[in-house]
Amino acid sequence: MSVIIPAYNAMPELTKCVTSAMEQTLGLDKIEIIAVDDGSTDGSGRELDRLAQNCSSLRVVHQPNSGGAGGPRNTGLDLAGGDYVFFLDSDDYLGPDALRRMVAMADENRTDVVLGKMVSVGGRAVPTAVFSHNQPRTDVFSSHAYRTLGCWKLFRRSLIERLDLRFPPYRNCEDKPFTAAAYLNADGVSVVADYDCYYSRNRQNGNNLTLTAADLVHRMDGTRLCFETVARYLGPGPRRDRIMRRHVEWELCGPLRALLPREGEQQAREYFYPQFRQWAQSYVTDGVFQLLAPPDRLIVHLLRADRYEDLMTVARHAKEDATRGNIVDKGRVYWSHPFFRDPAKAVPDVCFDTTDRIPVRHELAEAAWRGDGDVLRLAGHAGIESLGPLQPTSRLILRPSGFRHPDIGVPATVGTAPPGVSGAAARFTVDVDLSTVDSGAPLGDGRWDLYLDVRAQGVSRTVRLRQSRTDADVRRTAPPQRDLTTGSRPGHGRTTARPFFTPDGNFSLDVRHTGAEPAGPVTGIAWDTCAPATLVVSGRLTDDAACHPAPTALRAEEDAGSVLEVPLLYAPDGSRTFTARMPVRQLRPGRWTLTLGTDDPRNRLAVPAAEGLSGTRWFRASRLGRPYYAKPLAGGPKGALVLRVAPVRLAAALRRRLG
Repeated sequence: MSVIIPAYNAMPELTKCVTSAMEQTLGLDKIEIIAVDDGSTDGSGRELDRLAQNCSSLRVVHQPNSGGAGGPRNTGLDLAGGDYVFFLDSDDYLGPDALRRMVAMADENRTDVVLGKMVSVGGRAVPTAVFSHNQPRTDVFSSHAYRTLGCWKLFRRSLIERLDLRFPPYRNCEDKPFTAAAYLNADGVSVVADYDCYYSRNRQNGNNLTLTAADLVHRMDGTRLCFETVARYLGPGPRRDRIMRRHVEWELCGPLRALLPREGEQQAREYFYPQFRQWAQSYVTDGVFQLLAPPDRLIVHLLRADRYEDLMTVARHAKEDATRGNIVDKGRVYWSHPFFRDPAKAVPDVCFDTTDRIPVRHELAEAAWRGDGDVLRLAGHAGIESLGPLQPTSRLILRPSGFRHPDIGVPATVGTAPPGVSGAAARFTVDVDLSTVDSGAPLGDGRWDLYLDVRAQGVSRTVRLRQSRTDADVRRTAPPQRDLTTGSRPGHGRTTARPFFTPDGNFSLDVRHTGAEPAGPVTGIAWDTCAPATLVVSGRLTDDAACHPAPTALRAEEDAGSVLEVPLLYAPDGSRTFTARMPVRQLRPGRWTLTLGTDDPRNRLAVPAAEGLSGTRWFRASRLGRPYYAKPLAGGPKGALVLRVAPVRLAAALRRRLG
């Protein structure tokens, strides 16, 4: 792989940066380091030459100053020969095992872009949301990856060359269009979150480009190219709106609010304002507008309406106005901005409506079975910020995941705030009787995600029930799986309920009726909602001779003979339980039969067809965003699960929706 380091007057940080690449556990026999001295005058070039004397894998290029980091990165790209490329800024440095972990993640999951966990050194801001947990395979529509557009990532070089990607010659925002184009065309994105990969720091002399080229004049070209890149690779619709939202918030509204008032009057009115207005008119659709927070909606509205003076007033008083409170009116919450319902300003209420954004503070503190029955008790605290105590009409909602069923509401008992909890939060308790919760009927099979409908002052907010607290091992403990009395009869299998926490701490419940006791080792088959188009197969070995030799892999075999295998991961506690994760999105169109493979090819075990397993859909960015689907078919060999994988026929799907 190739590590590209652009360097301009980067001493003394440059030494640690380069040596961190030289000391990678991946090994210098697998790494080429291309350091480009971009006309430095502080001795950076001499330091690179010194380091290269003792490292044959380090190649140093000296060139006249180009004015930004994009030029030396392009020089490095032109020389790179590795399967992967990693861009390492000269201010920063790598964790020793970073590249090995990122390359392994890309190889194992066939992904084109890998994000390694970033760490702040000296207070420099780094993204955090995307690094909450490892994500073997995801995309920009299913994760927070698009919130970070810096180029400090691992890229598959074939993707860069296929798109003919190079960095534009801008001093600021030059990496955002590059990374955006790679994201939107990548066949999968991975996230390494369990290891500190990339250490980001400010230079001692304070001459980071992000600081010295922070004015609007250095941002405008890069911002324009960001919008054009998204419009080039994504057609109009909700998917484009979600991506455009990021640029509207961070590249349009943020800089306008913070930087436009600093410009001279003529420059602001005649040069910058027309560009901001053109972007608002061209790229902020009604779908994007609905996704924005009220302060950004107000800015966009004033741009569209060509109200320069009012816009500048809003920008100049942004900090003061951000601290103003809210007004509750007829179940809606509005930002108490001076323009709100001012007849002279005539700004629509929607520009101030913050109902769906006002913070809900809540925590699941207790989850436990009551006695030996089918009742699950959930307790904690919740409240809507600044709106006072909870109303007795607050409730728990059980919402089906991956199948159709109406939401199920369960009343909550509301009490006073628990000790140590400040603000408007009040205690809630909910007893969920799984034998009668569905209008007197037992809770049906499938995964149920739990939500809180939190109500105060006539305002209702529905949020995912979650537990943010973890133990010393950074884990959350859910109640044990339980055999339910309802629906279980001797000789007819059993119904089980398995409460669990997702990696983000959200609480869910999996209910399964097993039918007759399973003849094989597979005990569970479900789609993983945290990893799109990933089928999770779980099981447990028994003493049945049919399970020997023990299975080692989950195998998908196409009718034409293609095969994809993923390993079975056995629990370390000796319980002989296993799980396997099949990335169905990697399967090409066709019919795929699923079995458990062993060391003896003659002893493959059928993965049984799963009752109630729904189909799934996903988008392939490398196929211009075309949707694909996988659905189970009946009649597989020896009862095995068969999946049909195919692209969605858009015309047929549209006819079904209209019909």
